[in-house]
Amino acid sequence: MELFWHGLIEALHLLFSGDSQTISIALLSLTVSGLATFISVLIGVPVGIVLALSRFRGRKVIMASVNTGMGLPPTVVGLVVSIFLWRSGPMGALGLMYSPAAMIIAQALIAVPLVTGFTMAGVQQLNPNLLLQIRAMGASRFQLWGKLLRESRLSLLAAVIAGFGGVISEVGASMMVGGNIKDETRVLTTAIVMEVSKGNFSLAMALSIILITLAFAVTFVLTRVQQRRGGIQ
Repeated sequence: MELFWHGLIEALHLLFSGDSQTISIALLSLTVSGLATFISVLIGVPVGIVLALSRFRGRKVIMASVNTGMGLPPTVVGLVVSIFLWRSGPMGALGLMYSPAAMIIAQALIAVPLVTGFTMAGVQQLNPNLLLQIRAMGASRFQLWGKLLRESRLSLLAAVIAGFGGVISEVGASMMVGGNIKDETRVLTTAIVMEVSKGNFSLAMALSIILITLAFAVTFVLTRVQQRRGGIQ
């Protein structure tokens, strides 16, 4: 407990003293994870809807792959992205390795299965008669999707929360493709690992508290939006 209290005091000091390095690391963490979540929503929501509504050969295999991907180890994702982004890799010419862009790509790949899976489950839980009624009214494909998104908004917001929670706390992929470079790719999770390896447990605990506070703040806002739209106060 003594270590926790020391970490809490250190965290408050870093925040209220306006420590530029800590603020920079926290902002980069929020930016990388926020953009990765946004990209995963753009990809995962349409894919989830298609999997929930369509019937085609190989659908069950894709659905099983999505469900498997929801528990995919971040280090595996980091390895795959590294292979593609290395100088000798297919995308090596882009020079993205050890950059925030590489971290966003890796985190987006981690979040996509989570968003897809939650979206798919949310749409599948809707009343089947609703889909028939919407189609009977002559709705276009985009109108149909819009209505389904509104009806499953609670599940969609849960998907966003799950996606953000999955990437803001991951460290393996960010370390592998970002390199934990000071003032460039160092985020809260990688900074925590570094401080633990150096034996600076109080500072590591302080950064952990800041990370948890940041994740809680974002999740709290999303949860408020979710419950308000669901008619729950």
